[in-house]
Amino acid sequence: MGARILVVEDESDLAELVAFNLRQAGHTVTTAGDGATALAEIQRQRPDLLVLDVMLPDITGVEICRRIRRQEATASIPVVMLTARGEEVDRVVGFEVGADDYVTKPFSPRELVLRIEAILRRVTSPTEEAAPQNITVGEMIIDVPGHRVEVDGEEIILTALEFRLLLDLAKRRGRVQSRDALLERVWGYSPGIETRTVDTHVKRLREKLGSASAYIETVRGVGYRMRSD
Repeated sequence: MGARILVVEDESDLAELVAFNLRQAGHTVTTAGDGATALAEIQRQRPDLLVLDVMLPDITGVEICRRIRRQEATASIPVVMLTARGEEVDRVVGFEVGADDYVTKPFSPRELVLRIEAILRRVTSPTEEAAPQNITVGEMIIDVPGHRVEVDGEEIILTALEFRLLLDLAKRRGRVQSRDALLERVWGYSPGIETRTVDTHVKRLREKLGSASAYIETVRGVGYRMRSD
C-alpha cells in the first residue's frame, strides 16, 4: 500500500514532476506551493511523509520542519528537504531541526523516490536487532529505551537520526562500518546511492558529543568506527 505524501514546492513544474514520479510508484500525493498552505494540509491530513523545499515564498522549509517537530501529533512525520543551495550550512541546519534527508537540486526523480521509499521502510519496520538497556563508552552513556545520551553526566540533545547513527556505531564498537552499511541500516538506503548524508550527520554528531566525539574515528576511504575503549 502506498503512502500519503505532501510535496511542498513553490516551483509548480518541479512539484508536479515529483508528484508524478511518486504517484507512479503507487503513493497518494498532495502538493502545496507555500508554507501556510503546507501547515494547514499537515494538520488536515497528517501525511506519512513530507517533501519540503527550503526556500518558500512565505515561511521557510526549515521553520516548517521546526514547527512540526514541536507538536506531538506531527513530530514523527519524516521530512525530506529540497533546496537549490548545496552549502554545508544548509544541510546542518536542516538536519538540526529534524529533517530525515536533504536533496540538492537538480536531482534525479528516481533517486528521490528511492530515498523516500527507504525512509518509509525504516519508519514502518521494527528494529532488526535488540540492544542492551544502556551502552557505556568512556564517559558517554547511551540510554537505549529512553533515547537519551549523557556525556560526563550532561544530557546531549540529539535528533532521532543522530541517535540511530550513534547507537548503530556503539552496538558495533571496535569494528569499521562502511558508509554503504550505515546508509543501509540507519537510513534504509540500498548500497551505492551517492550521498554525503552519513558524513554530514557524523560531523554534527561529533560537534554535539564534545569530549566524547573522539570515540568516533574516521577510517580513511572506508567509513567510521567507534572505539571500544
